[in-house]
Amino acid sequence: MTTALFTHTDCLNHVTPPGHPERVDRLMAIYSAFDAMDLSNVLRIDAPMGTDTDILRVHPRAHIDAVTDAAPSVGSVALDADTHMSTGSLKAAYRGVGAMTKAVDMVLGGEVQNAFAAMRPPGHHAEKKTPMGFCLFGNIAIAAKHALDAHGLERVAIVDFDVHHGNGTQDLLWDEPRTLFISSHQMPLYPGSGAAHETGASGNIINIPLQANSGGAELRKAYERVVIPALNDFKPQLLLISAGFDAHRNDPLANLNWDEADFAWATQALCDVADTHCEGRVVSTLEGGYDLDALAASTRAHLEVLIKRGTHG
Repeated sequence: MTTALFTHTDCLNHVTPPGHPERVDRLMAIYSAFDAMDLSNVLRIDAPMGTDTDILRVHPRAHIDAVTDAAPSVGSVALDADTHMSTGSLKAAYRGVGAMTKAVDMVLGGEVQNAFAAMRPPGHHAEKKTPMGFCLFGNIAIAAKHALDAHGLERVAIVDFDVHHGNGTQDLLWDEPRTLFISSHQMPLYPGSGAAHETGASGNIINIPLQANSGGAELRKAYERVVIPALNDFKPQLLLISAGFDAHRNDPLANLNWDEADFAWATQALCDVADTHCEGRVVSTLEGGYDLDALAASTRAHLEVLIKRGTHG
């Protein structure tokens, strides 16, 4: 078995205003990290276009229409203070959806052991009817619903270790008892949601607020005390990861002070759970991470674990 790595040049055409943290340079830094890695055992895949059928699993038609109608024919537009679209943004967003649904298909079809989608714009802040936080569509929630509805799974878990709460994923899956969504995040911080009492319609959401400057030791405690036991109780048939790397100590938007070793440890712990309950089946997608060097190093650490697990189990 092997690891699938999804990329597409369309994601370089999602151009944000000068000075915006979610910028093309993020992918360029990640691509440079890939160039320095041994990817001989990795299946490199150009992400396909997602479909409206995929998106409609979690978003209403009105949301798709609003995002499509907002896409500019020239220049760029601001959907809110943080979220922008350029002429290439809509296609990039559909590539992100397609990467995740195809990754699910390949992992569940036994073509690869696990997959990582290095795509942008990210997705975990997009709510049912609201693009926000740099995000247009809820890529990982779409992937979860695709696994449930198209593949007939009964239990899919999502773990989000981005420094910001995955409010979009929570909103999209609030009423979906076949999913378990676990988010660890700095609090207080954008977007202001993610309190421990937010548990979903059927107790299917677990939020783990972390204090600023708590560091990697608190991450590991949270995983050992909450995340791993909850996953073991849920027994997922597929594990999805919202891999945001903005909890890194050098990131300009937050200060949880993790490092590459912490991201590798978390990835390893999640792969261990996947080995126990779902034959090692993991699909991960890029979310945040805004210091370019830290993003590149952390993404590499995450991917190296996936590759090792994909190759050796």
